[in-house]
Amino acid sequence: MSPSNIQQRSSDSAQELGDETFMSAAELRNYVKQTEMAKASKDVGSDQAEKAREKLIKSLMQPVAITPEKIAEVKRRALGQLRTAATKGDKEVMVMRFPNALCTDKGRALNNSEKDWPGTLIGRPLQAFEFWRDHLKPQGYGLKAMIVDWPQGMPGDIGFFLTWDDAKR
Repeated sequence: MSPSNIQQRSSDSAQELGDETFMSAAELRNYVKQTEMAKASKDVGSDQAEKAREKLIKSLMQPVAITPEKIAEVKRRALGQLRTAATKGDKEVMVMRFPNALCTDKGRALNNSEKDWPGTLIGRPLQAFEFWRDHLKPQGYGLKAMIVDWPQGMPGDIGFFLTWDDAKR
């Protein structure tokens, strides 16, 4: 995707931010728990895991309108996660996990560290990237995105991690 297309998509969706742009810890735990429980049950596990995954994908594909209140709420939630992690001595915290189906190439560009990988994002993951770019990056926070799950050796879920380690800049 060309830089002008990325810029246009970014401009179009910069006006929207999802409620789950940065998942709360409870939302993230619930998603992971549902997926792991379903995988543990061999008879019906794949069906339950797939249903949980499809529900999450459908939810995260739907952008939500941005308001100043929503921006403030997401900043408060993210700051809470950052403070908790920083007090433990951590230098990063996962703020979002989502299925690779929310990338137009299923995470290939991200996995290959291609410079234009953000152009493959859709839905709320795109909004989360734009939120970081517009509100957190100027404050010195980094964003690390990586494949965090490899089912059958193939790219699975993607994680967004906010970072604040000055030594890596």
